[in-house]
Amino acid sequence: MRKTNQSVDGRSVFRVDKFVVPAAAREEILAKVRTTHELLRLQQGFVQDFLLEQFSGPGEFNLVTIVEWESQAAIDNVVPIVKAAHERIAFNPHEMIARLGVRADIANYQRVPGL
Repeated sequence: MRKTNQSVDGRSVFRVDKFVVPAAAREEILAKVRTTHELLRLQQGFVQDFLLEQFSGPGEFNLVTIVEWESQAAIDNVVPIVKAAHERIAFNPHEMIARLGVRADIANYQRVPGL
């Protein structure tokens, strides 16, 4: 498992999931995030991850996860692995988010060159 800040070609991809989580849903969401990230950390191409919780400021997203991958190909390879793991435990992230009233903003990012 690589633990560097950039991939070999300098094209790390960052999966950033931002959530507005009601207080009553916090523990359930955190438990699922932790379980999923345990699996992600075992996958080829994983670099590092963060689970951030807002403690001050006017921002609307109170939980943010960031996972750095060596490349988009690494993300593409892990998607079916995570989906299969969720199916084995009958976990549907979309259903949970809707049921708990969580709002999510999910996207992949790359570093801006020259910074």
